Amino acid sequence: MTLLPFDDRDGWIWLDGSLVPWRDARLHVLSHGLHYASAVFEGERAYAGNIFRLRDHTERLINSGRILSFEIPWSTEAIDAACAAVLQANNLTDGYVRPIAWRGSEQLAVSATGTSVHLAIGAWPWPSYFGAERMQGIRVAEAEWRRPPLETAPVHAKASGLYMIASLAKVKAEQQGFADALMLDWRGLVAETTGANIFFVIDGELHTPDPDCFLNGITRRTVISLARHKQIKVVERQIAADELGRATEVFLAGTAAEVTAVREIGAHRFTPGAITETLMKDYDALVLKSPREVARVVA
Repeated sequence: MTLLPFDDRDGWIWLDGSLVPWRDARLHVLSHGLHYASAVFEGERAYAGNIFRLRDHTERLINSGRILSFEIPWSTEAIDAACAAVLQANNLTDGYVRPIAWRGSEQLAVSATGTSVHLAIGAWPWPSYFGAERMQGIRVAEAEWRRPPLETAPVHAKASGLYMIASLAKVKAEQQGFADALMLDWRGLVAETTGANIFFVIDGELHTPDPDCFLNGITRRTVISLARHKQIKVVERQIAADELGRATEVFLAGTAAEVTAVREIGAHRFTPGAITETLMKDYDALVLKSPREVARVVA
């Protein structure tokens, strides 16, 4: 499959209230968001014409902006409608949707006082992030970079600046032949991978790190709901790095990753099994349901 560059392709992007041709969706090089990472974003997936848990994503986007001390000047309803409009304009029923909000170019200094807030939304086809490896399991490296404590960064915002750490870890992992990297937090506890939350099957129970210094992902919360519907005990707790050997199954959960099995983390090996397969199938079935049916499951 030929990969098109993201700055040169046909299609439409919603930018500050209007649909504009893809190639014309631009911002000034001196935008505050580019220089000082005063930007927040979302990653969403559409299945059969519906964006999965759209309202939850939109509300998180708005809240992320507030954590970064700016207000996105569109309502949740307007942003939801814009996401749907972008999907339709690009003739997509299945694909990835990326809203992003940032501070503009009226002032370029550490202070962001007086800058306007912009919003853009793009959408494009994006098949399974890990492809055929979703069930057979991906190989995950151990990252040298760690998640910061909540006193040092806006860890509960989906802020673009926080993804610099993830990008560094992901690039190095791929250079070493791995698909992703496991990140610890500043205490040395298990946190997440570069773009997804992580789950461990230990003694038949589902264990996942307490999200005290990273995002409590929307897919993470969905998987927990699905597990509890299947009477699988879910334990949210601090997980030490030396506990990896106790797990018999490991999987990731995220909008891009969906539910993806892990077969290797550093020196540890795992066999994708029944719990991973069950939750993967349940998740794949749920995303095809109507928003009302989804809400009943994840309430």
